Amino acid sequence: MSTSVPPPSAPTLATVSLESLRRTGKRHARLKGRQSDELSTDQVRALLGPRPEGGHRRDLLIEYLHLLQDAYLGLHERHLVALACEMNIPMAEVHEVASFYHHFDLLREGQDAAALTVRVCDGLACELQGAQQLLDKLPAILGDGVRVIAAPCIGRCEQAPAVAVHQSAVAQASLEKVAQLCAGAQPLAPALTPAPAPAPAPAPAPAQGGQQDLDAPHPVFDPAELALQSITSGTPANPPAAVDLLAYRAHGGYELLRRIAQGRLPADDVIAALEDSGLRGLGGAGFPAGRKWRIVREQAAPRLLAVNIDEGEPGTFKDRTYLERDPHRFLEGMLIAAQVVGAEVCYIYLRDEYHDARRLLAAAIARLQADPPCLLPRIELRRGAGAYICGEESAMIESIEGKRGEPRMRPPYIAQVGLFGRPTLEHNFETLYWVRSIVERGPQWFSSFGAHGRKGLRSFSVSGRVKNPGVKLAPAGITLRELVADYCGGMAPGHELYAYLPGGASGGILPATMADIALDFDTLQPHGCFIGSAAVIVLSQHDRARDAALNMMRFFEHESCGQCTPCRVGTAKAAQLMVTPVWDEDTLRDLAQVMEDASICGLGQAAPNPLRSVLTHFAHEVGGGS
Repeated sequence: MSTSVPPPSAPTLATVSLESLRRTGKRHARLKGRQSDELSTDQVRALLGPRPEGGHRRDLLIEYLHLLQDAYLGLHERHLVALACEMNIPMAEVHEVASFYHHFDLLREGQDAAALTVRVCDGLACELQGAQQLLDKLPAILGDGVRVIAAPCIGRCEQAPAVAVHQSAVAQASLEKVAQLCAGAQPLAPALTPAPAPAPAPAPAPAQGGQQDLDAPHPVFDPAELALQSITSGTPANPPAAVDLLAYRAHGGYELLRRIAQGRLPADDVIAALEDSGLRGLGGAGFPAGRKWRIVREQAAPRLLAVNIDEGEPGTFKDRTYLERDPHRFLEGMLIAAQVVGAEVCYIYLRDEYHDARRLLAAAIARLQADPPCLLPRIELRRGAGAYICGEESAMIESIEGKRGEPRMRPPYIAQVGLFGRPTLEHNFETLYWVRSIVERGPQWFSSFGAHGRKGLRSFSVSGRVKNPGVKLAPAGITLRELVADYCGGMAPGHELYAYLPGGASGGILPATMADIALDFDTLQPHGCFIGSAAVIVLSQHDRARDAALNMMRFFEHESCGQCTPCRVGTAKAAQLMVTPVWDEDTLRDLAQVMEDASICGLGQAAPNPLRSVLTHFAHEVGGGS
């Protein structure tokens, strides 16, 4: 029996009016997300300048954020929206970068920026000299119109306690000094139309006939002549005279660079001199400088160069001291490195706290570019934004690229895949500072210094309970006892040596009974410490090692980038446990082991060093001994 199947019915077509289609089209045509208003767009454009062909560079995002922060004393949401539109990047991307760095103040709609901000350094050296009293009393003295906040080490430990009033540093700060500076400060209310940035300083004009006036008085600073001496740094109110381009050239400056550029001195000879001198990276890691140059030189072009002057390790201020005295010696060392390895662009990453040094360096670069000794690579001076983690080389690379300063996983290494994916020679400031002296004087000159079987010179940043703190250019291998007695004038009156930190916050803590150990690379590791950037902080019988360790752990907790759990959670948990009168040794040692084994970068790996030192050498302070 057959069954008939009815044919499928024709689909019913909906009738849509022309007006309905128009409404739908308008709704779909609207841009999603918050849109920039005309005023904010104009204000951002006034700071960024005309849009280059191809758009604004993505890697300059942090520089643009600084322009906004400086002009309006904070980052208003409306400006961030306008900036995202101008750069053609997502607002979320702008916000995640701005929120990462401590020196950017994010302001919600209707929130006003503080007219004046006072940052009180709470680093260990400043804490020893009364920083907490400043933090406790300044808010009442300065009033509601001034924001007073604690800040991690600002790189002026020899001038403790140090304070920054907006962008002006105060050495040996007192309540009276800070109040006086705040009272005399110009109102910092944000301008509706920001003033244009000042033009770079003009290049020095040559004398008649193109010759420099060598008879005019100019400051001279040759660190090689100051070996085995203290390096004076002055104060923000009375800074040392910096060597200018005329004086530097009058004493042979840039002649070595010219010889290398003209091929009169082979690049291989320069690398050999560095290798024979034993010069190692002076930012903390201590990798042999000459070997690093060879590695980068062997990589495929284009190659780049990045200089780390972030100098955020508490207790460290040597780079700032040398930079304030002679910026051209550093620039020549950097340009020699670029010439030898074939770097096409040099990026200089300078910490944001060094405002005076940045102005000095920018002017020196401008003068050099106006009257170069040879063809120069492009030089870009980049400004940090208050993130200690950017002292780690790969985090600095990320920051230069305009991103959050989070360390990269390795391999690949920076020398192979660095800035913008290119082979990159990364160096600390001081390493490059010694290049000219070593090549001109010969590698034997540098290696002839040393004590207790070690070779070379080390610039020790000494602070704490000593009579004369500062940068001490001493032989590698000197002991703490010798350093204090021979270079610091002994302990401060009323203080006796109790303990010392040989390598800043992450270098551990040793008792006075171990003050005769040679201070150099590889000599302190058997004792659970390391020299790092040679930041020496000296403690006396009036201090406790446990308090110093807690100060450092809180610093690490504040500065952890948060990328990896062992560091982010471990530093916070350790700081909580270290407050108790009697430490839970088993838990703290377990935390320390996990942080060392599983953290991505050196911050988390080295953060446990101070607490381990206390458990080992100062157990009596934490209930573990008599």
